[in-house]
Order: sequence, then C-alpha cells, then structure tokens
Amino acid sequence: MKVGFVSLGCAKNLVDTEVMLGIMQRHGLELTANPSEAEILIVNTCAFIASAKEESITTILNLADYKENGQCRSLIVAGCLGQRYRKELLDEMPEADAIIGTNAWHRIMEAIEETLKGRRVILIGDRETIYDAKTPRIRTTPDYTAYVKIAEGCDHRCAFCAIPLIRGRQISRPIEDIRAEVERLSAEGVKEINLIAQDTTNYGRDLYKAPSLARLLRELVKVDGVKWIRVLYSYPQNFTDELIDVMASEEKICNYVDLPLQHAADSVLRRMHRPDRRADIENLLSKIRRRIPNVAIRSTFIVGFPGETDEEFQQLKEFLTAQRLDHVGVFVYSPEEDTPAYSMPDQLDEGIAQERYHELMSLQSQISQEINEALEGRELEILIEGRDEEVPDITAGRSYREAPEVDGQVYIEGDRRSREGDFVKVKVLAGFVYDLAAERI
Repeated sequence: MKVGFVSLGCAKNLVDTEVMLGIMQRHGLELTANPSEAEILIVNTCAFIASAKEESITTILNLADYKENGQCRSLIVAGCLGQRYRKELLDEMPEADAIIGTNAWHRIMEAIEETLKGRRVILIGDRETIYDAKTPRIRTTPDYTAYVKIAEGCDHRCAFCAIPLIRGRQISRPIEDIRAEVERLSAEGVKEINLIAQDTTNYGRDLYKAPSLARLLRELVKVDGVKWIRVLYSYPQNFTDELIDVMASEEKICNYVDLPLQHAADSVLRRMHRPDRRADIENLLSKIRRRIPNVAIRSTFIVGFPGETDEEFQQLKEFLTAQRLDHVGVFVYSPEEDTPAYSMPDQLDEGIAQERYHELMSLQSQISQEINEALEGRELEILIEGRDEEVPDITAGRSYREAPEVDGQVYIEGDRRSREGDFVKVKVLAGFVYDLAAERI
C-alpha cells in the first residue's frame, strides 16, 4: 500500500513527519511522492499564524481531489491544525477521514487502519510526548544535515502565541538519548546537526532542575564525524555565561545565535508577556559579540501587535539600526483565538501593520547588504548543498553564518569539483542582501 505525505510548517513539525514516515515504513507501507498513486494521503499541518492555517486547509482540500481522481482511500490530517481544531475539522471537512493531534503521532498506523475500515476518527494523545533515539525515522533532509528535536512543548506564555495550547508544557529528552541519536546520524553520514525545540535554552529544566543546554552540547561535541552543531530557537532569558563559553570554546558548535526577540520596546514586551527588556537584550548581545568570535546573530520580530504606537515602532527601528543583526525575519501580528492578545484592546489596522512590515524589512535589507558587503575578501568554509542545473560550474552552499532553509546561500563560481555534502574553503567576492558570491580557494 502506498502512502503520500505533505509536511508543512517548521522544522519541529518536519521531525514529527519523519518519525511518522519511519513508523509507516516499519509496518510495510510504501512511500510515494506522487499523490495520484497513493492510497493513503497525510498532511502534517501548521497552525502557528493565520497564513499557515490557510495553507494547511488549502493543502487538505487540494489533496482531497485525489479521493475522486486518484487512488486515495483515506485522507488524514495530522499536526498542529488537527490538535487545535480537531472537532471543527472533522465536522466541517467531510474530506478528512482522521485527525491526529501533535501528541498522537505514534498512533499513525491506528489512524490508517481505522479509516480503511470506513471509520472517521480523532486521535489525540493524553499527555505530551516526544520521540526517542529508538523511534524509527526517515529523514527527508539531505544526507549531510539533520534536525534533532531535544524537547517538545513550551513553558512560556507569550500573549500572542498558541503553541503552548497546542504542544503542551516542555518535556526534554535525556542527554544520553540525544547523544545516541546523534551518534547514529553521524554513522549515517550526517555532518551538520541542527538542534531544535520551542526554546532550546530552556532544555533540561524539567529533567535536571536547571537549563542544561551547555551540558548537552559538551556531550554532543564528543561525537566523531559531526562537523557542525547549530543551535536554533534560543530564548534570551536562559542564554547563560556557561552556554556562551561552550559556544565560544568548542570548534564544532557554529558561531551562530538564533534569538527570537519579537520586539524592542519595553512597553510592547510587557504586553506580549515577554520576560526580556531592551536593556537586558542589548547587554546579552554585547556579551555574545564580545566573547564569540565573528558570531552571526539571527532574530525575529512582530509588528502590529495590539496597541503598538508609532513611538514603539520607532523604538524597534532604532534597535535594529543600532544592533545590526545579521539575519532578521519579520511577521505581521496574527490574532490567535484563546491567547491573551486576541482580546486585547487597540487591535491595529491590517494596513498599518503591513506598512510597518515593509518599512522594517526595507531597513533590515540595507543592514544585511552592508554586513554581507563587509565580508568581501574574507575566507569561509562552506557546506556544499547543490549545483545550478542551468549553470553547472556554479555550486551553492552555506557557511556557519547561514542556517538551512531560513537564511541565504553562498554561490561559488567556477566550481566543477565540489559535490553535495563537501566542505570547501572559499573567498567572498561580493555580498548582497541575502546571499554571497565567492570563489573556491
């Protein structure tokens, strides 16, 4: 029996997809990339913001066509959208045969078996759960790179975010289990490990009574074969001196810091229920830059949060101008049901929020281009990711400064020798807003 799978949303969702694929393969199901020949179609959905929910619903409806025009006998909705709106989806989308919540990924075979019997089911886990090193998994990323989820759920209660409602409280994997998975990945040829969680810097608090990311990293750098370890989704509150020291001193850990800050005006941060304040953030960024050589810093920000004034938006612009972050993502505030921000007064007009989005992106584009131009003449080590099919002597890759999928790339001219997964030394020739042009040394 053939199964088709579409995974939407973040890397954390992708890992859930990969373990469900592994479970299905272990039970003898055949995976196919062609939805027209699949008897089972599964969508692992995202429900983070309104646009993600719209994409999930559109994908479900598009795949539903294969129930009439293909081989599809069962359409299963998994992930965040299913967890949050399970009853509504089953009632309002007759195309969906089963709903699987975020804590029920391990019940994927039960969902398949029930729907093939003609039953429509909702499967929701009764508690937070996370995979372990023994869980079967089929990686969908390139052979040389992998995501490793070190914790599930979130203990923060940011006013705008529905993730704790969907994913539950944080549960961390034991250090020994994470190391076992990384050792297996290394044996399979993985060279870049990307550690992910809703808040990586809060890792281990539930298991070890204190944030333990630094302790975890000290174990993972001992794994032979792994060249890069990249930490994503790090909140400022637990970015400790110990963690900075480990990142600065261990060669395998990329000098790359991902801090989702969300805003820079203290009044907005308070309304967001964020624990950070601008002075604390600036002190942390200064400390990171002082102690981690040539560090690249990425962050995300929200514009149009309820009550955001012109003055507060200007404070955000001033912060970006002063801090000159290497990579920045900007989101327009999305009102999410059952979150505190949803019922806050002074909801902003969508047009004003969009104007602020474009204004902030324009500012950051100029900053990013200046930073990349300043890299001209510098030597970098690049992980090769592919070759331009139309121009075969141009390869593309990433340095330690770019995380997979979210940042730019380095394009290497006149390079016919490099192969996907190679590490090569290059000299930067030109910097642009998102990308770099380079030549192989």
